[in-house]
Amino acid sequence: MRHLLLATRNSHKTREFAEILGADFAVRDLSGDPEAPVIEETGSTFAENAILKAVALSKQFAEVVVADDSGLEVDVLQGAPGVYSARYAGPGATDDENIARLLSELRKFADNRSFTARFRCLLALARRGEVIDTFQGVIEGTIVDPPRGNTGFGYDPVFQPADFTQTFAELPSAEKNRISHRARAIRSLRGKLLI
Repeated sequence: MRHLLLATRNSHKTREFAEILGADFAVRDLSGDPEAPVIEETGSTFAENAILKAVALSKQFAEVVVADDSGLEVDVLQGAPGVYSARYAGPGATDDENIARLLSELRKFADNRSFTARFRCLLALARRGEVIDTFQGVIEGTIVDPPRGNTGFGYDPVFQPADFTQTFAELPSAEKNRISHRARAIRSLRGKLLI
């Protein structure tokens, strides 16, 4: 059994990691460690933010630490919301508020085009303050309006992956976990850890 500490308090992410990594891994997050510091995401890229969190926390915990930074990149918005995905509508914004801001920005384009976008996930793996490796996963798709579906989190109700007619929030979790950006990055991570 391999033990991993996820540098998150997001139970949705923790569940996804555990489901995708499988029974060979014992995954825990920071929700059981109220004293663990919140590492500010001051980087300008997903990689910088993931590395920053993984390195800082791996200095404080014995386990191997995995940190994730991920988000939505919309082409017509020059890659926004990008690294600001979780706080696009402001600090502490809810998923609904972030989606509302995104759709408001896109409605400014009068030509009613199909808005191409992608979800990107960057994972950083660290131990004792040193980066071991990084892993990236990307999935292409389009933004839909209005939002559809009741599962998932974040921008899932407005993201329709390429070659699918359903949004992430309409797909069964097993299907989303098979194709998502995070799933792709986690599978790369899993391959490295099982060597």
